[in-house]
Amino acid sequence: MSFELDTPLTTAAGASTAKTLEKAFRMASVADLLGHYPRRYADRGELTPILELPIGETVTIVGEVISATAREMRNRRGAMLEVVIGDGVGQMSLTFFAKNLGQAEWRRKELSVGRRGIFSGKVGMFKDRVQFAHPDYQLFDDTESAYRQADALQDVPIPIYPATSAMQSWQIAKLIGVVLDQLGDVPDPLSDDIRTREGLLTARQALDAIHRPRRRADIEPAVRTLRMHEALVLQTALLQQRIQVRSLTATPRVAQPGGLLERFDAHLSFTLTPDQQRVGAEIAADLSADRPMNRLIQGEVGSGKTLVALRAMLQTAESGGQAALIAPTEVLAAQHLRSITKMLGPDMAAELIPTLLTGQMSAPARRKAALRVASGQALIVIGTHALLSEKTTFADLALVVVDEQHRFGVEQREMLRAKGTAPHAIVLTATPIPRTVAMTVFGDLDTSVIRSMPAGRAGITTHVAPLAEHPEWFQRVWARAAEEIADGRQVFAVCAAIDTTKESVEVDDQPPPDVEGKGPRWGVVQLDELLATHPVLGGVRRAVLHGKMPAEEKDAVMRAVARGEIDLLIATTVIEVGVDVPNASTMVIMDADRFGVSQLHQLRGRVGRGEHPGLCLLVTEAEGGSLARERVEAVAATLDGFELAEVDLELRGEGDVLGAAQAGVKSSLRLLRVVKDAGLIAYARDVAAGILEDDPMLVAHPGLRVAIAGRVSDADRAALSKN
Repeated sequence: MSFELDTPLTTAAGASTAKTLEKAFRMASVADLLGHYPRRYADRGELTPILELPIGETVTIVGEVISATAREMRNRRGAMLEVVIGDGVGQMSLTFFAKNLGQAEWRRKELSVGRRGIFSGKVGMFKDRVQFAHPDYQLFDDTESAYRQADALQDVPIPIYPATSAMQSWQIAKLIGVVLDQLGDVPDPLSDDIRTREGLLTARQALDAIHRPRRRADIEPAVRTLRMHEALVLQTALLQQRIQVRSLTATPRVAQPGGLLERFDAHLSFTLTPDQQRVGAEIAADLSADRPMNRLIQGEVGSGKTLVALRAMLQTAESGGQAALIAPTEVLAAQHLRSITKMLGPDMAAELIPTLLTGQMSAPARRKAALRVASGQALIVIGTHALLSEKTTFADLALVVVDEQHRFGVEQREMLRAKGTAPHAIVLTATPIPRTVAMTVFGDLDTSVIRSMPAGRAGITTHVAPLAEHPEWFQRVWARAAEEIADGRQVFAVCAAIDTTKESVEVDDQPPPDVEGKGPRWGVVQLDELLATHPVLGGVRRAVLHGKMPAEEKDAVMRAVARGEIDLLIATTVIEVGVDVPNASTMVIMDADRFGVSQLHQLRGRVGRGEHPGLCLLVTEAEGGSLARERVEAVAATLDGFELAEVDLELRGEGDVLGAAQAGVKSSLRLLRVVKDAGLIAYARDVAAGILEDDPMLVAHPGLRVAIAGRVSDADRAALSKN
């Protein structure tokens, strides 16, 4: 039987194994399996006597089976085979796990007493005996053959795959080997001339070499080839999406003299910054065109992106078009509703009827809001993922605004756009994006940047409170917070968890790699309990806020904070974006080393937004000189988010810069690294542009067409086709 890349794993691996792979790695096809590349390669090492085996290292030995016993396991389903082997001097055990006793017995018969072979694995200890768990092995008929084969395999690298307890590395390697043996033709994304010019392998050669290298030198050409595949497929898909959107016909939304936009601008109590004016002009021109706008707006925290987006909504509303703003959290959506309503003023708000639609609203309130939206009465609609629901319909959706794009994927953006007829789209992000990341994640969008800040901001100073060296500074942090409250200001304290005793960590992004495995010291519950006993802060008006609270309760807390009725708010990162409280002067971030650079920068942007100077205190127990401490100190050193974005990439290498669905592909990049491979990405974009200019339907590039079809989800294509 021959397999193709689109062969389902149920066919290639059997229903049970396919189910395990789908659950563990979201694999569905042979292409998904073969795209699960080794994370590293182990050396078999020189042949080592059993008595000299180093614990924790991967080694190869030659041994003879002394005993083999199969039995069912007592505390879990399945069976286990325990084999004892010796090399004439020492002995060790081999342990194999099987789904049932029959499988274990099958392997016991193969590893019968007296059989000799080579055994490769990672050395461990169990019950005071050296052991291999699930080693690779090959059995031979005679001693001379065993040693000869062992010497030949000594330099062959052992691929180590990302694995789980249900599907271990050796099982993945074995399955991939079986699939490769039966794999038919592999379509090549690269044309012959590109492959020859760059000195790359064919697609089939690259897959064989990355999964079954005969020597270390085989690996690098395979990785280089597959990186080029990723870069070209990704950039071609993004450019196709860009071309497809631009080919659609949109309704021009032109601002009229004396219209909503002109009236709004006339009543502004301040002058737009030069950047706001420039980006506003770009958007106005886009909206006036007969093709959909597709624009990314990058702007520092507090640079006025929401105002720019609101002006676009007003231009859209002049012709009766509706604008939908989707935000990542209930708190942020409610905050947007309040700030937009306030900016509009009572008269314009009555004309536009800004309407909130979220999943946690009561059924009657949600029905009422949905009716306003469906009838076209609400010209500005603000919500969360509830806007994506099939039940949510619009009368004339003309503009989609996505706030904090890093919390959404392309698929969700296009799902919302599909509710209108080729609507315009604006994507907002307060996380400055280095050029290569923007090209990789947002390659289908035009980009605008707002760097200048509105006048009247007092600015922010940031200090690290390094408790590892100065534990006494912990008390000083709260004394400083109490001083600000005494002066009539408000204070935010942010924790990485809700309740550390329940391990309910509320950080949407995974903690940086260097803190994995360490739980946060402080949760909202624990900090609130501590500050309740503080001689000053115990008596101030205190409140907590986190994502597990009901929507009404969260909104009530934020309204109280906005009205100045709360002095100290202890919260998780639900306040990371969009919270605008001009009287808030101080931000205390506990376990600051558990947050990424951009997240710390976002959080401190919540203070210093009015006339009072902002103060951000980064409390950390990270040791001086550690990567975690470097990250915190980098944030304290500059307020320039664009500079911090570059620092973030340098410190993390790659980290989680790319979300799973950001680029409209099924998974995040596997081998491509946006920093290290910046030149390759730019080159691939040029190549993709040239290909699409000459061959927009990829008729002459069938391999590239197949690769894109395998990586770009059907939902993306469906969403695009509905526009």
